[in-house]
Amino acid sequence: MKIMIRRSPETGLSIYVPKKDLEEPIVESEHPTLWGGWIRIANGWVLELPEMAADTTLPITVNARKRGEDEG
Repeated sequence: MKIMIRRSPETGLSIYVPKKDLEEPIVESEHPTLWGGWIRIANGWVLELPEMAADTTLPITVNARKRGEDEG
C-alpha cells in the first residue's frame, strides 16, 4: 500500500494512508532510520518499509507492506 511518512512538531513521525484516509503516529520502529525494517503505528498495524538511504528527506511516499497478525 502507498503511505506518506512525514515529521511534524506535534506528533513526531507519522504516516498517512490515502486510500483509508488514516493518519497515525509511528510508535515503534525496528531501525532508528526507519528504512528496511518494520514500523508499528498507534492503531497497532505493523508495516514493512523499503530499503532507502538513512538521509532520505521527508515527507515521502513509499510502498509499504502490512504484516499479518501472525508475523510479529
